[in-house]
Amino acid sequence: MGIVAGLDSSSAFTRIVVCDTDTGAVLRQGYAPHPQPTGEPEGAHPHDTDPQAWLLSLGEAAGGGLLEGVQAIGVSAQQHGVLPLDAQGALVRPALVGNDKRGQVAAVDLVDALGGRRAWAEAVGSVPHSAQPLAKLAWLARAEPDAARRVAVLMSPHDWLVWQLLGRPARRTTDRGGASGTGYWSPATGSYRPDLVELALGHMALLPEVLGPADAAGTTPEGLLISAGTGETMAAALGLGLGPGDAVVSLGASGSVMAVHHEALSEPGGLITSLADASGMHLPVVNTSNAVRALRGTAELLGTDLAGLSELALKSTPGAHGLVLLPYLEGERTPNLPHTAGTLSGLRRDSMKPEHLARASFEGMLCGLVDALDVLRSRGVEIRRVFLLGAAAGLPAVQAFAPGLFGTQIVVPAPADYAALGAARQAAWALGAQQGTLAPHTPPVWPAPAAQVFEPGEDYPAWRAVRQQYVATREEIHPGAF
Repeated sequence: MGIVAGLDSSSAFTRIVVCDTDTGAVLRQGYAPHPQPTGEPEGAHPHDTDPQAWLLSLGEAAGGGLLEGVQAIGVSAQQHGVLPLDAQGALVRPALVGNDKRGQVAAVDLVDALGGRRAWAEAVGSVPHSAQPLAKLAWLARAEPDAARRVAVLMSPHDWLVWQLLGRPARRTTDRGGASGTGYWSPATGSYRPDLVELALGHMALLPEVLGPADAAGTTPEGLLISAGTGETMAAALGLGLGPGDAVVSLGASGSVMAVHHEALSEPGGLITSLADASGMHLPVVNTSNAVRALRGTAELLGTDLAGLSELALKSTPGAHGLVLLPYLEGERTPNLPHTAGTLSGLRRDSMKPEHLARASFEGMLCGLVDALDVLRSRGVEIRRVFLLGAAAGLPAVQAFAPGLFGTQIVVPAPADYAALGAARQAAWALGAQQGTLAPHTPPVWPAPAAQVFEPGEDYPAWRAVRQQYVATREEIHPGAF
């Protein structure tokens, strides 16, 4: 038996789990929020971050002998971040993290500079957007040209944390998962596009070496093995034990659908974001602009909360008496209708009741996510089961409606620190590969997480009719949207 740790540094906190290498059992846990900055200069931007806060919370989370006996550590960290460093490894400015809207104009200009959305999809499997590190670099070159000219090295949050744990060696590393989210690494070819860095930043910069899934980034002076690390999405997929045939639907204010697939996928219009996972496979992702925000908006309109909205929806029947909600409240990414608005269709005297509107909001949200899943299915991605993540996954209406609308088994995992667990599993893999007890192409087999499982029932034909009603309404109002 060995002991490994998984560290997840999110946008707000650090979580650490210490696990048994053979069983994945969690032996100890640590947590600490990132310290809040004090005395910030007036006008400081919320997406400008001092990464020293990550190290401080890491140290606090690991206190009290939490890492005693640990042989290897895996690191997961927030995605969409970039740390611009000078030639000596010092930050030229605070790290750029999160869904930073400052790069919106720069992202649009990048799309045009390469010849459009299709060109980007073919080049790196994604189209620039404001949160992407590449767009952040283009913004930096415009807004802070002096700082941009000093940039010599680019790292993501997980790259930087691994580098710090190893004592800032000359060798800098990343993994396929982290690299695939930058906008300048192609999952299809497995290689960087330095020309795209130059297009955005105005000059070249050194990029981390991309490690394989079971590779180690190095060993600390104390003899602690550090695995390659990865982004939070990829770590969570590894922690959930996802494999081919599995998809994840994330229910936040906006939504996302991703699936494990054997090859990189792209789509000419940029609906698919091609990511690599932490196991050697791929994670094509389709994003929607609207998910739980459609439920919250309806709940506010009806003077209730999400639990009350769920209870109301269950009093109605499939199809909501003809009401169809196209939940495009903030425009929509899938289908690509950025300037549209939501639509409520099918209003009749007998359908104008709170329970029918409540049900239409749940059916509309889920059908919008089925649209996203169908983008992947249309490219040959096999889906045998769907994992639902997010607080809304626990709502009875979601659990009752999702199996019929998705047409597949629905899995709702119990709440857990899946990104930290995935980082620990990666650490166990790297340790086993180094010791010769695990193959470099096969991660350790850990038990599946506790979960509720829901299957499509005998009323599946009725749900097919609901889905057809939604598609017919969407095509009538937005013909040719897909």
